[in-house]
Amino acid sequence: MNDLLSFVGSYWWLVFPLSGVFAIWGKSLSEATERRHQRKIELYRLKHPGGALPAPHEAPVPAAKKPTPTRTQLEHVQRMHDAVDRKWLTYELDAAKLIDYPMMTDVREPLTVAFLRAKREADALRPEPSSRVTSEDLAAYRSAVTSYDVAFQIAETEARRVRTSGFTTEERQRLETARRLVTVAIDDAATAAERQTAYRRARRELDGLIVLPDATVTSLEEKVAGAIGQRREPPRP
Repeated sequence: MNDLLSFVGSYWWLVFPLSGVFAIWGKSLSEATERRHQRKIELYRLKHPGGALPAPHEAPVPAAKKPTPTRTQLEHVQRMHDAVDRKWLTYELDAAKLIDYPMMTDVREPLTVAFLRAKREADALRPEPSSRVTSEDLAAYRSAVTSYDVAFQIAETEARRVRTSGFTTEERQRLETARRLVTVAIDDAATAAERQTAYRRARRELDGLIVLPDATVTSLEEKVAGAIGQRREPPRP
């Protein structure tokens, strides 16, 4: 220990030149470290052109897992879907109502086409009872049902506004005649012959004016047949 102290005491002046050497060595080390860092950055930019540099010591944040939709949420959207369907069925299954508002089945009208297309999309996205529904599925279905509802409301409002104004006076008279005949065709107070005759005449009056959907024709024919069947039932004693 004494020897070390004696050495330091004798050669204390070496501190000054050695401190300069250490300073130069430290600066060189710092510059070398900086150059290595810059080379890493350049390599990253070559591999990821246009990409942002990663934040140092920043762990990736995992994406939040979206919760699975509940049965109640799905049923709510399905009830919305069913409600719009019921509104449409009041037209599709009622020939007299379609005669009053012919635009609802006129595929030449853009609003009618938009409504029918929205209905098809909503029907296509409706989940099957046993299918597994994800959050994305429910969101897409809800959006389609909302579009269907809005498109129907717009088409119905316009149909009620224009009614039969797009027809000539003679054509409107034919439509009115057809409507009266449809009423007779489903009237259980009329005879079977009267109903059948009224039904055939109504179809002739509508020919070239309104194309009734298949579901409307089927419903009308069932009502005519049902009324005839009720008329033929023997009176109860």
